[in-house]
Amino acid sequence: MRVVVALGGNALLRRGEPLTAENQRANTRVACKALAPVALEHELVISHGNGPQVGLLALQGSAYTEVDPYPLDLLGAQTEGMIGYLIQQELGNELPFEKRLASLLTLVEVDADDPAFGDPTKPIGPIYSQEDSERLAREKGWVFKPDGDSYRRVVPSPLPQRVFGLEPLEWLLDQGCVVICAGGGGIPVMYTQTPVPAGRQLVGIEAVIDKDLASALLARDLRADALAIVTDVDAVYEGWGTPEQRAIRRATPEALAGSEFAAGSMGPKVKAACSFVEETGGLAVIGSIGDTPALLRGEAGTVVTRDAEGIELVDVA
Repeated sequence: MRVVVALGGNALLRRGEPLTAENQRANTRVACKALAPVALEHELVISHGNGPQVGLLALQGSAYTEVDPYPLDLLGAQTEGMIGYLIQQELGNELPFEKRLASLLTLVEVDADDPAFGDPTKPIGPIYSQEDSERLAREKGWVFKPDGDSYRRVVPSPLPQRVFGLEPLEWLLDQGCVVICAGGGGIPVMYTQTPVPAGRQLVGIEAVIDKDLASALLARDLRADALAIVTDVDAVYEGWGTPEQRAIRRATPEALAGSEFAAGSMGPKVKAACSFVEETGGLAVIGSIGDTPALLRGEAGTVVTRDAEGIELVDVA
């Protein structure tokens, strides 16, 4: 079975944890212990989030005033390399020495006219108090939105249109390689028309693509059998955060798409899972990183499949 696993940024860095290298490596090690059995049994492609990491790089870069801050496409490339390295190293430590692994920088095309550029929604970086967020908004022109009782910076998150580099990725899979790619939703790029003789040019753009939507596009184009979106919660919940909350165990994409979920967190995961199942007829699962093998067996998390009966709920103690 060909599987795409999308690791959530919060699976690599727990909410509220300091953005230290040690914490990220420790969380990556835990994630890779769960991924190792999948890598031994299936063809595996791993994507990952980068919200906390790209936000930290932006914050660090803005503190050095001798040069203009690096744009988000360059920061995305940096985090894709850094996190890919951590995953490749820690997963390699869990697998037999002869198992091949590769990390790829992945360019993903977006539309410059995407309405997301006028409505930033993608949270990046650490959480801030209201006072600190208002100060940074004044000083740096950043946009902030509530995140629970705190605030996080938000940036445009245009829809992914095309994943570049599918041919070498498929070649690597055919050689039995685990591939880590499309990190942070990929490096956002677009084509622009410039005067002759340059013609059409591929350029980076100031955005962060949602990694779940990019992973769904990647899984579709790779003809994957399953898309697993793993994060720090065990399932999708109806009535999340209320006394009546219940876990959604199974659902059809049509039924699940009719429910509302938070735009900056669970919403894109549900949208990605539904679109993959609708377009391919494959299996999509959402749940905890520690449950990854069980998710793919349909024994944990939220399973999105055409074979479900509407939305099937379970009470949670």
